[in-house]
Amino acid sequence: MSEIQITEHSRLEQVFTPEATDFLVNMVRRFRDERNELLEERKNRQSAFASGVKPDFLEETKSIREGDWKVSPPPEGIADRRVEITGPTERKMMINALNSGARVFMADCEDSSTPTWDNVLEGQINIRDAFRRELALETQDKKYRLNDEIATLFIRPRGWHLSEKNVLIDGIPAPASLVDFGLVIFHNSQEVIRRGTGPYFYLPKLESHKEARLWNDVFCYAQETLEIPHGSIRATVLIETILAAFEMDEILYELKDHSLGLNAGRWDYIFSVAKKFCLDPNFVLPDRSDVTMTVPFMRAYTELMISTCHKRGAHAIGGMSAFIPNRRDPEVTEEALKKVSDDKSREAADGCDGTWVAHPDLVEIAMKEFDDVLKDRPNQIDRLRDDVSVSAEDLLSIDRTGGEITLAGLRINVEIGLRYIASWLAGTGAAAINNLMEDAATAEISRAQVWQWIQHGKKLDNGETVTSNLVKTVIDEEIAAIEEQMGVKEFSKFPFDQARKVFEEVALADEFVDFLTLPAYEIID
Repeated sequence: MSEIQITEHSRLEQVFTPEATDFLVNMVRRFRDERNELLEERKNRQSAFASGVKPDFLEETKSIREGDWKVSPPPEGIADRRVEITGPTERKMMINALNSGARVFMADCEDSSTPTWDNVLEGQINIRDAFRRELALETQDKKYRLNDEIATLFIRPRGWHLSEKNVLIDGIPAPASLVDFGLVIFHNSQEVIRRGTGPYFYLPKLESHKEARLWNDVFCYAQETLEIPHGSIRATVLIETILAAFEMDEILYELKDHSLGLNAGRWDYIFSVAKKFCLDPNFVLPDRSDVTMTVPFMRAYTELMISTCHKRGAHAIGGMSAFIPNRRDPEVTEEALKKVSDDKSREAADGCDGTWVAHPDLVEIAMKEFDDVLKDRPNQIDRLRDDVSVSAEDLLSIDRTGGEITLAGLRINVEIGLRYIASWLAGTGAAAINNLMEDAATAEISRAQVWQWIQHGKKLDNGETVTSNLVKTVIDEEIAAIEEQMGVKEFSKFPFDQARKVFEEVALADEFVDFLTLPAYEIID
């Protein structure tokens, strides 16, 4: 067996050049053992939570939290990040996002991208072309070109927990995070630095400062190997696990030469609450619609993020608005825009330096709210939130969320789970469902809630107890309703039989499955 095995593809030689392959292989061999150790540490912590242990601020890093230090200031070109747009690495969507008027576009190799081998390689080509301003597309109906002024491009690689089965190194699938990062940094770092910007990233799913330290080591290795200046690689960390919320100071500290602040990854954060404390009846979430950004545990997390970032001289970026306009339904659009406006107004007033949207039509709405607060300032990092005091109990105050568990909420969770997984398996990782942009994070919330409600025998508003049998009945009904809504022809284009199998595996299993994308990944090419 060859030490290196990479699945064939028509684009392979463009992406996996001999030089890029050598760089990637060396990086994987250097860092994969530490990555695996950190994943094992995740399992150990999960076992502790299952036995009743609760997270707290770390005693051993108290000096870092109390220390007087700051991260490196943001480069001038990205000091102003008041509106950021995100989306997959699909060519047309990238062009539209870069042209949207947002200050930053995060090209997502993770939650909004299905990691088919075709998507992974085409995504790398599209990223390369975007950095060189060569990204273009012609269809029968339209020509897509980049504007003279475009958003600054950030890249989100896949998380530490994912592997790339199409790249075997010494017979072992390579960490997907290193595949995504390694190819982007090798092919593009010199080019973006020459153009006066830099290789900028978003880092997902971190659960500890040790995982941030590993990324920092990877950055240092890449900079040294590729002979680019130390600190040219910059990254914003998504705080999208409840464990990371207890280590925000420490995460910034580990990355301080490479930090571009933190982002409130709200949807994955909600999922992480259900996941980490899945066996604790005090952590059972109500209907997804009731878990808003204003409930106590979400307010605690976002306010702590802002105050922590500003104390350290770093950007605090608000979370995603999943609402999307419906151009065929003005009433729905009006309601969505009002919700987005309210959400962004709150974030700007709280002290966020920018925010996320999922659709180009929302950029202007979000921009107005931040313009009203920031005016001609690039950010409000100098606004120290000394009034914020958040305890461990505040971060864990899930029992104060309120809300209900309803039959309607169960149906919505099942519908979203089925439709999203079917879309993901068909190769599309970002799906518009019921006027919301659903990605893996929101689908995870849906299936996690169903699992919780079954596990803890919760009663619905109609008095029924949530059981596996009830959920299976709802699945039958929702699949029939989806087929009727879509029509037989359109419905047949999606693998709903496989989607059902995956959904039942992650929602009805006796033990909580870490990520729905893990069993789903085994199905795709």
